[in-house]
Amino acid sequence: MKLLLDEMYEGLKEYFQILGWAVVTVRDIGLQGAKDQKIVEYAKEKNLLLVTQDQKPAELADLMRVRYVLISNAMIAQVADSKIREKFPNLSTNDSEEQAHAYS
Repeated sequence: MKLLLDEMYEGLKEYFQILGWAVVTVRDIGLQGAKDQKIVEYAKEKNLLLVTQDQKPAELADLMRVRYVLISNAMIAQVADSKIREKFPNLSTNDSEEQAHAYS
Protein backbone atom coordinates (compact mmCIF):
# COMPACT_ATOMS: atom_id res chain seq x y z
CA MET A 1 0.00 0.00 0.00
CA LYS A 2 1.25 3.45 -0.90
CA LEU A 3 0.99 6.39 1.50
CA LEU A 4 -0.26 9.88 0.69
CA LEU A 5 1.18 12.40 3.14
CA ASP A 6 -0.91 15.49 3.76
CA GLU A 7 0.87 18.85 3.64
CA MET A 8 1.94 18.98 7.29
CA TYR A 9 3.80 15.66 6.94
CA GLU A 10 5.72 16.29 3.71
CA GLY A 11 8.96 16.41 5.71
CA LEU A 12 8.46 12.80 6.77
CA LYS A 13 8.56 11.39 3.23
CA GLU A 14 12.19 10.24 3.42
CA TYR A 15 11.65 8.65 6.84
CA PHE A 16 8.72 6.58 5.59
CA GLN A 17 10.73 5.59 2.49
CA ILE A 18 13.61 4.40 4.67
CA LEU A 19 11.06 2.38 6.66
CA GLY A 20 10.05 0.67 3.41
CA TRP A 21 6.89 2.59 2.43
CA ALA A 22 6.12 3.85 -1.05
CA VAL A 23 5.15 7.48 -0.48
CA VAL A 24 3.81 10.49 -2.31
CA THR A 25 3.00 13.87 -0.86
CA VAL A 26 0.20 16.27 -1.66
CA ARG A 27 2.83 18.52 -3.25
CA ASP A 28 4.16 15.65 -5.42
CA ILE A 29 0.74 15.17 -7.00
CA GLY A 30 0.01 18.87 -7.47
CA LEU A 31 -2.67 19.16 -4.79
CA GLN A 32 -0.87 21.49 -2.37
CA GLY A 33 -3.45 23.95 -1.05
CA ALA A 34 -6.33 21.92 -2.53
CA LYS A 35 -9.60 21.38 -0.72
CA ASP A 36 -9.64 18.40 1.63
CA GLN A 37 -12.28 16.61 -0.43
CA LYS A 38 -10.06 16.72 -3.54
CA ILE A 39 -7.18 15.16 -1.62
CA VAL A 40 -9.39 12.41 -0.20
CA GLU A 41 -10.92 11.72 -3.62
CA TYR A 42 -7.42 11.36 -5.06
CA ALA A 43 -6.46 8.93 -2.30
CA LYS A 44 -9.58 6.89 -3.05
CA GLU A 45 -9.01 6.94 -6.81
CA LYS A 46 -5.38 5.80 -6.46
CA ASN A 47 -5.98 3.44 -3.49
CA LEU A 48 -3.63 5.38 -1.20
CA LEU A 49 -3.58 5.48 2.59
CA LEU A 50 -3.89 9.11 3.70
CA VAL A 51 -1.72 10.25 6.62
CA THR A 52 -3.03 13.51 8.07
CA GLN A 53 -3.09 15.62 11.21
CA ASP A 54 -6.36 17.34 10.35
CA GLN A 55 -9.72 16.11 11.57
CA LYS A 56 -11.69 17.17 8.47
CA PRO A 57 -9.85 15.08 5.86
CA ALA A 58 -9.91 12.15 8.29
CA GLU A 59 -13.68 12.48 8.66
CA LEU A 60 -14.14 12.81 4.89
CA ALA A 61 -11.96 9.74 4.36
CA ASP A 62 -14.07 7.84 6.85
CA LEU A 63 -17.28 8.83 5.06
CA MET A 64 -15.79 7.97 1.66
CA ARG A 65 -14.33 4.67 2.89
CA VAL A 66 -10.76 5.74 2.23
CA ARG A 67 -7.98 4.31 4.36
CA TYR A 68 -6.41 6.95 6.58
CA VAL A 69 -4.42 7.52 9.74
CA LEU A 70 -5.13 10.59 11.86
CA ILE A 71 -2.05 11.65 13.80
CA SER A 72 -3.40 14.12 16.35
CA ASN A 73 -1.45 16.62 18.42
CA ALA A 74 -2.45 14.59 21.48
CA MET A 75 -0.87 11.50 19.93
CA ILE A 76 2.34 13.41 19.17
CA ALA A 77 2.43 14.75 22.75
CA GLN A 78 1.96 11.24 24.16
CA VAL A 79 4.84 9.87 22.09
CA ALA A 80 7.06 12.80 23.13
CA ASP A 81 6.05 12.33 26.79
CA SER A 82 6.91 8.64 26.60
CA LYS A 83 10.31 9.34 25.06
CA ILE A 84 11.09 12.06 27.63
CA ARG A 85 10.20 9.72 30.49
CA GLU A 86 12.24 6.91 28.93
CA LYS A 87 15.32 9.07 28.42
CA PHE A 88 15.05 10.99 31.70
CA PRO A 89 13.36 8.63 34.17
CA ASN A 90 14.25 10.76 37.20
CA LEU A 91 12.71 13.94 35.77
CA SER A 92 9.31 14.62 37.28
CA THR A 93 6.57 16.73 35.77
CA ASN A 94 6.70 18.92 38.89
CA ASP A 95 10.33 19.78 38.05
CA SER A 96 9.18 20.80 34.59
CA GLU A 97 6.45 23.08 36.00
CA GLU A 98 8.89 24.72 38.42
CA GLN A 99 11.39 25.34 35.61
CA ALA A 100 8.66 26.72 33.34
CA HIS A 101 7.69 29.23 36.05
CA ALA A 102 11.33 30.23 36.47
CA TYR A 103 11.50 31.18 32.79
CA SER A 104 8.29 33.21 32.75
